[in-house]
Amino acid sequence: MRVTVEDIMTTEVASVNGSTPFKDIAEVLIAHGVSAVPVVDAENHVLGVVSEADLLCKEEFREAYYAEGYKPPLRARLRHRLSAEGADVRRKAAGNTAAQLMTAPAVTVPATASAVMAARRMDEHGVKRLIVVAEDGTLQGVVSRRDLLKAFVRADADIAHELREDVLKRSLLVETADVSVEVHQGVVTLSGCMDRRSRALLAVRLIARVDGVVDVIDKLQWKHDDT
Repeated sequence: MRVTVEDIMTTEVASVNGSTPFKDIAEVLIAHGVSAVPVVDAENHVLGVVSEADLLCKEEFREAYYAEGYKPPLRARLRHRLSAEGADVRRKAAGNTAAQLMTAPAVTVPATASAVMAARRMDEHGVKRLIVVAEDGTLQGVVSRRDLLKAFVRADADIAHELREDVLKRSLLVETADVSVEVHQGVVTLSGCMDRRSRALLAVRLIARVDGVVDVIDKLQWKHDDT
């Protein structure tokens, strides 16, 4: 019933190793159209992440883009200029390889984690993507904010089928002929009659937690108020 990171992550991920030079990292970012890449060792264990923000600490990178008329957003420039982590910025500014430039440890998530957990971890750490790792710490993929949106871009018919079969019939043992489930653009409307009020309230709560459900309109009635 819950979408996991494995369901939505990107498995074809560009990566670099610790000895990858500064310019090669920049070329990887540009070639793959990404803003960050994981740094891995010879056994594909994730060591850290190197991003555009890390490269912006280095004067050559800024000048290369400024020469083309590009400037990072004002907020990003102020963050680097006023950051309390000045020592870390200076360290990266002097770095020439991925190992010297990267942010470590990387913010990671297991493939078995729910999409909700991944979203919370992104918010907690203020990042736009998470590195997906196996139990041994090896790289499995990357999940981004855009990937998380896939959980909500589901066909109404698929959502309705899951609600009837998984939530009502299997989880709550409800006779679906007595309950109507209509889904329009992710908004679920429940109507019909159930035996107990507590069961009707539980159905609404469970349905609201299903990935892809935007809102629940409760029109259910019940035969016995056991609350």
